[in-house]
Amino acid sequence: MSLVENTDTLARPIEALRTIGCDEFEFGLLAVLRHIMLGLYEADPHGWTRGQDIAVERWGEAVGLPAAYLLNKVALALAESREDGPEMMDPLCTEARLKMTDDEMQIMSMLHHMRRDKASGARSAVAFVTRGRMDPDLIRAGLSFSHRFPAGVKPTHRKVGRPKLSVVA
Repeated sequence: MSLVENTDTLARPIEALRTIGCDEFEFGLLAVLRHIMLGLYEADPHGWTRGQDIAVERWGEAVGLPAAYLLNKVALALAESREDGPEMMDPLCTEARLKMTDDEMQIMSMLHHMRRDKASGARSAVAFVTRGRMDPDLIRAGLSFSHRFPAGVKPTHRKVGRPKLSVVA
């Protein structure tokens, strides 16, 4: 992964996510993903923790922890899908928070389309992010995330069933 230093030339406004129809949940995912990716590539043990903390602050423990965990799986698959990794904005830079790279736009587009079960858009985004390769691990991680957090269901209102116990004789 490379962190974008020059936010003027290589970035677009984060509001561009609205052009693909991203919801507020997806907007929130970008900050979490940036911290997780920073932790992966910069060997920063606090990256994952910061991402997790942001997710918990935003959506509470019941939603934030599983969202960060599943987003971590997406980040790991992203890291494996390209030698150089995706180009990401520095999550610790205040100027970069309102901008994003093309890779970030496509990652968010991938999750956006997967959450809405729109295969064509998701395939295009995966192809962009992986440089033309349909990486099964990235697709699986994205679909797992999307299955747990589908669009149209507010994450804070989604009921997660309690485990059912039964006696086995």
